[in-house]
Amino acid sequence: MASTSQTVLITGTSSGIGRAAAHGFADAGWDVVATMRNPQAAGDLAERDNVDVLALDVSDAASVDRAVSEAISRHGRIDAVVNNAGYSVNGVFEATDDAQILQEFEVNVFGLMRVTRAFIPHFRENGGGTFVQVSSVGGRITFPLFSTYHATKWAVEGFSESLQYELDQFGIAVRVIEPGVIVTDFYGRSADRVDSSGLPGYADFVENVERVTMASASKAGPMEPVVKAIMDAASGGGPFRRAVGWPAYIVKLRRWLPEKMYLSAVRREYRR
Repeated sequence: MASTSQTVLITGTSSGIGRAAAHGFADAGWDVVATMRNPQAAGDLAERDNVDVLALDVSDAASVDRAVSEAISRHGRIDAVVNNAGYSVNGVFEATDDAQILQEFEVNVFGLMRVTRAFIPHFRENGGGTFVQVSSVGGRITFPLFSTYHATKWAVEGFSESLQYELDQFGIAVRVIEPGVIVTDFYGRSADRVDSSGLPGYADFVENVERVTMASASKAGPMEPVVKAIMDAASGGGPFRRAVGWPAYIVKLRRWLPEKMYLSAVRREYRR
């Protein structure tokens, strides 16, 4: 399946941003390696001539190695990797168990690192390539009841910022895309909710936060600007970081507001 066009590998393409990005790249003429844990969920992606669906579970090192090897074998050269796979654990941290925390880091952080490390030799040998790390506005700002999710996204941001320095000498670019609230299943299938029913002291706070969170979800923006930003970044263009969609403006707001004022504003928002 080797091609003279550019090839991108995307993780987490069974739904949401990953799926939309796979279609976007394919529409633009790229060869797309669309990876997901269960290829049977590929649906219409599997029907496209320039989309190659592969099994890849980022939490399984052997699965990553197999998928990377197969993608390179089939296509000869991978020009860009979009690390999109991820999900959220949300709820009271006191009620969150080790298994939930470890699994979220396994997918959002360690999985992203595995895929990145597996492709560095390929990019280095080819004289270049681009990693697009799909983070979140939650990688630079925080909201209540998403403490472990924020921890993973802040880790992705720090990892990627440091990594760019060592890879630049090989012509390898690293870009970070920070989607805001987008029309996806982030609040549905892609979320793992913590059961805090045994901690009634948090009940009122949880109710308030969930009300504000769902109100924010109702303001979710379209997927297209995020896909466009990912595609621009995959060509090595644009800034190192790019926040896209509502409430991306809060990232800039926090930069200019005194910390005490900013944190107080967030507290007030969730205590109405």
